[in-house]
Amino acid sequence: MERPQGETFPQTVYHLKTAGGPPAVEIKNFNLWYGGTAQALFDITMSIEKGLVTALIGPSGCGKSTLLRCLNRMNDLIDGIRIEGRISIEGSDIYAPGADVIAIRKRMGMVFQKPNPFPMSIYENVAYPLRVDGIRDKALIDATVEQSLRGAALWEEVKDRLNESALGLSGGQQQRLCIARAIAGSPEVLLMDEPCSALDPIATAKIEELIDELRGQFTIVIVTHNMQQAGRVSDNTAFMYLGRLIEYGETATVFTRPLAQRTQDYITGRFG
Repeated sequence: MERPQGETFPQTVYHLKTAGGPPAVEIKNFNLWYGGTAQALFDITMSIEKGLVTALIGPSGCGKSTLLRCLNRMNDLIDGIRIEGRISIEGSDIYAPGADVIAIRKRMGMVFQKPNPFPMSIYENVAYPLRVDGIRDKALIDATVEQSLRGAALWEEVKDRLNESALGLSGGQQQRLCIARAIAGSPEVLLMDEPCSALDPIATAKIEELIDELRGQFTIVIVTHNMQQAGRVSDNTAFMYLGRLIEYGETATVFTRPLAQRTQDYITGRFG
């Protein structure tokens, strides 16, 4: 993701008016390198607003998934990572020396590109975050499982088969189950890395409806390669290119009146 020869970038990011709201996550002058020399993120600064849906868009390899994984420190698992800058949740620096990474990840629910249910029952998939936390109260677990499955718009489809394997669900149901598992842990932020890329249009529509229903209950950050999806589900949109944040603002404005020529070119399909 090094700058190709001839590429030039503005000194400032185009920050448009956002949908409004207090910050849940603040990113300040954040840089990331792989292996010490290959820089993947360049001086990212943005505020992710509480209770809203923020979409990260841009061509493949632009750094959007890398940035998403920085929010719950999943990139720590890659050897040779080096970072500079600050990411804070509710004012707490998640990269501060001595920060509790496990506690940080509990505050950040994660949904991946491909559904990844555990090879256990539907019930135990959703109960898993509670059991990891040492909760043994069956009534509390039962209530949380039902509440989370309802929150993921899946309860009516699985309430009579909770003890069956989660692997027997359809792809779309599996992804909604993964969302139920993520919200069962009561995260503050829900991170979604192209959650519909492996799904058919009908299942995708259900996930998009679910995101709309979860708006306000959680702060949601979604990486998507589908600009139409970003337009449908998000309040704010950030356009990234070659590891840089080019433009960030209210979704309707970014898509209809972008200030950066590169944003305009991407949205109109001239590249990407």
